[in-house]
Order: sequence, then C-alpha cells, then structure tokens
Amino acid sequence: MCCEELPTPALLLDYSRLLRNLQRMQERARQWGVALRPHAKTHKCAEIAQLQCQLGACGVTVATLAEARFFADAGIEDITWAFPLPLWAIEPALELASRCCLRLLVDSKAVAEALASACMRRVQRIHVWLEIDCGGRRSGFLPNSPALMETARFVVDSPWLIFDGLLTHAGHAYRASSAEELQQIALQEQQTMAEVAGWLRTAGIEVPGLSIGSTPTMMAAASLLPDITEIRPGNYVFYDYTQVLLGSCTLQDCALTVLATVVSHQTSATHFVIDAGALALSLDPGPQHLMPSPSYGLLVHELDGTFIPEPRLRIARLSQEHGVVVTEHPNYLHERYPVGSRVRIVENHSCLTAALHDHYWVCDASSVIAQWKIARYRS
Repeated sequence: MCCEELPTPALLLDYSRLLRNLQRMQERARQWGVALRPHAKTHKCAEIAQLQCQLGACGVTVATLAEARFFADAGIEDITWAFPLPLWAIEPALELASRCCLRLLVDSKAVAEALASACMRRVQRIHVWLEIDCGGRRSGFLPNSPALMETARFVVDSPWLIFDGLLTHAGHAYRASSAEELQQIALQEQQTMAEVAGWLRTAGIEVPGLSIGSTPTMMAAASLLPDITEIRPGNYVFYDYTQVLLGSCTLQDCALTVLATVVSHQTSATHFVIDAGALALSLDPGPQHLMPSPSYGLLVHELDGTFIPEPRLRIARLSQEHGVVVTEHPNYLHERYPVGSRVRIVENHSCLTAALHDHYWVCDASSVIAQWKIARYRS
C-alpha cells in the first residue's frame, strides 16, 4: 500500500530514519563507554524496543507500571521504572519483578521503608535507584540534602534493597534558549551527579552507578564525565519539531510524521481545515520561545526523501478532531491545498503524539511495509 492512500489521520514512521537514529545513539554510548537504556515511553512499541536491544541497549526505561508489564511480556528482561514509586504500586511492582529485572525509583525514605517491608514479607529483593534533582525542580532529592544521605544509608543497609545508584533527568534542557545554554545544562547534569556521588562516597556509601540523560543533553554533550555509567534518552528514536528547534537534530532526522487530509477549504479563505486535531497531534505548543510563529507542528512536503518545510503555513488552532491551518497567501493556499489534498506534519512532541495513536504505519520510501502496535493503555 502507498502511504498516501492511508486513511487519515495516520501516524507514519520512516523506517530508514528510525534505524539511523537508533544506530547513531547506540554508537554515541559505545564511544562514551556507557550503557544505553532508552526511555521507551516515547515509542511504547515492542518492535522498536527489540530493535534497540538488538543494537546493544542494556534494557529499557519506562514511565508507568503498565509499560513495564508490556515490555516484560515482549521479552525485555531489564527494565527501569523511572518514576517516583507510588505506595499503591509496591505490591504489583514486586509481582512483576518476580519475572524480570525491574529497577524502581525512590525519592523519599518513607517509600524506601515501605518497599523494604514489603520485600521482607515476600522474601524478595529489588533493585532501587535514588532520584536526584539536577535542576529541573520536579521530583528527586536535592543534591547533598540530609534526606538523601539518610535514605541512601537506609537503602544500602537494607538486606532487601539492592542499591543501583543515582538517577536524574535534566528536563529543564527543554527550556534552553541557545546551544550554549543547552551545553551548560548537559554539563551541569553530569557535574551534579558526580558531586553527589562523591559526597556519598566520602560518607562511606558506595554508589555503583550514575544514570543520566535526555535527548537534548545527550546530543549537546561532547563527552561524559568518567563517573557516568548509563544514559537514558528517549525522544531520539523519532525526534520532532521541538528537537529541531533545540538543535538536537535536523529536520531530515525526524522519523515520525502525521499524515492528514484537507477536509474544508473555502474560496479565498486564509485558512483551511485538516482532519488532524488535538487527538492526532497533541496540544503541546512546542518551545514557543524558539518558534518564529506559534504552530502545533511544522507542515512539510517530501521531495525525493527530503522534507521541505512550508514556511507560509502554520497550524494555528486545534479542536478535538479539527486542525486549522492559516496563511497570509490565500491564492497560493487554495491552489496548492484543495479539499482532498494531503499534508504531512512534523509534530511538536513525538512522545505525546505517538501516545494518541493505536499503531504506526511503518514506511519505506512511499510504501507501507508494516503496522506496529502502540501500547498506550494505562493499566
């Protein structure tokens, strides 16, 4: 089947670009001498996770317990759930850990104590990371805080908890305004982790591993500090318009696009309507501080395998199923995009966009070669 013949909105995945992105990040990890544990919340797809592991990834990172179950069922044997462990999830997490190597994330002593008690009742040990806030001000212990020291001692001393080390995520990298600022955040992420590890080691607490990484910081980093043992980028499998604006990739690296159809276009109007709304593109506005004009994605057309942007068009508004594309060139607009014509959109945030679709249409050139399920359920 030809990609242009698909019912819309359709999520298109360019296989060649995907494979190139996977290989490039795996090679970066190899050159740096660290493990790559990609964050699979981006793709939520067994076939992509299996490709990553075949290329050398040590396992995957997930955002939910449902994702952990899905990837365990798909044969992935080593999984980090990189989300602060909720108390309600302790028992089901330990149940899953009985059939794969599941690594849990903790950022409070209360949760560590509850986890250790549950492990003792079950006579079961579990791997634990302690989360560090390296500047994002979301979750995680503040560096060198008394609470971190107290919790680390508890975890190390517990016979039921296996201390994997420290884990962080530089989510504030997405707020960077320049390549120089992004490089500084990437360095800060590493330095914070090395300093905290050194502080704990001075207190007699061995820190086996340091896990870092977002796609922007891993693409901005020229090298890694020797203490770093693992990186966890996720978005790099597809990239998106946000990553293009941040400088993490070029437009030609973007492997995921949304195919949509023009469904309404009135004569001489300065807009037309497509069948890709908020439930196909997501309402993520992208990094507006870097955008020349606000748009819910970048409209492109493909010429000989190359994405050519449409600078005169932008997606100005979204409702549930409608996308409103506007322009200041109505004559050009009506001639180029009559009702029934197709458009391609590089989404602002591929992780959220993928989570809105049931499957990928995997494409090679203009042909559909496979259909891969997206595991977007929550339980």
